[in-house]
Amino acid sequence: MNALTGHLSELGHGVVTTVELTVVTTIAALLIGIIVAILRITPVPMLRGIGLVYVEVLQNLPLLALLVLFVFALPQIGITFPLFTSAAIVIACYEGAYMAEAIRAGINTVAVGQAEAARAIGLTFSQSLRHVILPQALRAVIQPIGNICIALLMNTSLAAAVGVVELTQAANNVNLVEAQPIEVFTGAGIAYMLMALIIGFTTGRLERKLAIVR
Repeated sequence: MNALTGHLSELGHGVVTTVELTVVTTIAALLIGIIVAILRITPVPMLRGIGLVYVEVLQNLPLLALLVLFVFALPQIGITFPLFTSAAIVIACYEGAYMAEAIRAGINTVAVGQAEAARAIGLTFSQSLRHVILPQALRAVIQPIGNICIALLMNTSLAAAVGVVELTQAANNVNLVEAQPIEVFTGAGIAYMLMALIIGFTTGRLERKLAIVR
């Protein structure tokens, strides 16, 4: 345990960075997911095509490759961001594609008759989405969104590859000093597990509280 207790400040800083990155990217990915899901169901063919291309491209590219390209290739054309910001942008855009598909699945659970009723009382497409469809769709996919959030948490470890000192990188730094990989990375793994359990517990409670009884 000395390898862990002797470096609590470094590991604690890594945990904080991981939590910050997870929270920021979760919020951004959810917003992106809502926008892209709306594009996927809009009656305008060109917008549907944009949403489809976004999802297909992002879901079929490795996140690590996107991180490396964003951090190391964009500066070649004069576009630079702080490392944390770069990682947050890439992870949010990547996970946003998965959020979009989960939300679109939620939209498909809303009865067609409700959308027709909304149109019948004079609501526009955007008003129907805002007041009728999206509130029900989001409540229907709380648990799938929670699962994506857990995957997002795990994916933040890839930010270590581009220099962000989150939990994985902090554990690696400690291991370089202590040379105790089993002890150090087991501790880091337990920390990730606890954070994932918190996300799962929270989304489970929200699902039970906000579930729609049909």
